[in-house]
Amino acid sequence: MQPGEARARGLGFGMMLALVVGNMIGSGVFMLPATLAPLGMNALAGWGVTIAGAMALAWVFARLAVRLPIAGGPYAYVDAAFGRGPGFAVAWSYWVLLWSGNGAIAVGAVSALSEVVPALRAPAMAAAASLALVWLFVGINIRGVALAGRVQQVTTVLKLLPLALVIGLGGWLLLGGGHAPVVSQLPVPLSAGAVAQAAALTFWGFLGVEAATVPADKVIDPVRNIPRATLLGTGLTGAVYLAVAASLALLVPPAQLAASPAPVADFLGQTFGGTMRAVIAIFAAISALGALNGFILLQGEMPWAMARGGVFPQWFAAETPQGTPARAHVVSGLLLSAVMLLNYTGSTGQLFADVASISLAAGMLAYFASAIAALKLVTDEPLLRLVAILAAFFVAAMVWGLGARANLWGLALLAAGMPIYLMVRRTRIRNAAAS
Repeated sequence: MQPGEARARGLGFGMMLALVVGNMIGSGVFMLPATLAPLGMNALAGWGVTIAGAMALAWVFARLAVRLPIAGGPYAYVDAAFGRGPGFAVAWSYWVLLWSGNGAIAVGAVSALSEVVPALRAPAMAAAASLALVWLFVGINIRGVALAGRVQQVTTVLKLLPLALVIGLGGWLLLGGGHAPVVSQLPVPLSAGAVAQAAALTFWGFLGVEAATVPADKVIDPVRNIPRATLLGTGLTGAVYLAVAASLALLVPPAQLAASPAPVADFLGQTFGGTMRAVIAIFAAISALGALNGFILLQGEMPWAMARGGVFPQWFAAETPQGTPARAHVVSGLLLSAVMLLNYTGSTGQLFADVASISLAAGMLAYFASAIAALKLVTDEPLLRLVAILAAFFVAAMVWGLGARANLWGLALLAAGMPIYLMVRRTRIRNAAAS
C-alpha cells in the first residue's frame, strides 16, 4: 500500500452501505410507479425479476471483492481476467456511464427543487443551480473520502424517510386499521414480454450495485466490508423498491397512478394533506443529491484506477495530500458539466431519455464482463459460477431490451476511447524499449 492510500482509507462499513444504497436509490423510485402502472401486475413481476438479477450481480461483485480487494471494481476484475485491452474497454464504458448519467441526476435534483423554488424552472437558473451542485460535490470528494462518506450517510438516511412512510402507510391501510380495499388492476395479462419490459425499466434503480468495489483502496478492511455492504445494500434496496411499488400498485387506481407526475407525493398527500407534495419534492431532491455525491466519488476513482493500471494517461494518477484523485475529479466534473448543459439547449425530456438509455447501454458491458471474469478468476466455488452464469444471462437480456439505437451509441462511445488506449499503449511500449 502506498502512503497516500494509507491516508485515504476512511470508508467504514456504514459509509460503504450508504454508498451502495444511496447510489441505487435516486430519483427513479419516486417516478417509476407511474411509468410502470400501465403494465398492471407485470410491473410487480418485473420488480421480482430485477431484484433476483441484481442480487446475482451483487453476489458476483461480493466474491470478486474478496479475491481481488483492489481499486477499480469491474475494471480491476476484467483486467485481471482478460488483460489490459478488455479492462480498458470496461473501464472506459463504465466511466462514460458515470459522467454522462450524473448530468441527468444533477438536473433531476434541481427539477425536484423547482417545486419549492419556482425560479429554478427558468433554464438559465436551473443550469446555474445544477452546475453549482455538481461542483459542490466534486469539491467535497476532493476534500476527502471520509467527508464524502459522511455526506452519503446523511443523505441516505434522509431519502429513506418518505419511502418508509409510504411502506408504513401502505401496510397500515392493507393490513392494519385502515382496511383499505385493494384496487382493481388493469386487465393486462401476465406475459413474458410485459415482464421483460418492466424489468428493463426497473433495472435503472439498481445501477450502483458495484459501487462499493470501485474505491476498494479507500475502504477499511475491504475484504470484510465490501461484500457485506454490497449484499446487504442490494437486498435492502430491493426490499424498499418492492414494498413501495406494491403499496402504490395495490392502493392507487392504475389510471390515477399512471397520470401522476409525483406518485409518492400524491399517495402521501391523500392522508397528510396537500403540502406533502412540497415536502416530498425536497426529499426527492435529497435522494438525487445523495446519488450524485456517490457517483461523483466513483467517476473520480475510475480514471485514477485506470491510470494506476497503465491504461490511461499517468497524469490522472496524481493524488492530493488527502489521498484523493483531484485531477480525475476535475476532468470528470468538466465532462459532466458539458453533458448537463446540453440538457438545456433542446428538448430536455427527450435528451434525458436518450442520455439515460445510452448511458445504461455503455454500463452493461461492465456488468456482463464482470460476470464472465468471475468464471475465470474463481474456479473453486461452484455456487458462484452458477450465479455468475445467471447474472450474465440477466445482463444480456437487459441489453437486448435496450434496443439497437442505444446499443449502437454505446458501441460508438466505446470506440471513441480506443485512440486514448492506443496512445497510452504506444507510450508504454516506447518507455519499456528505452529502459
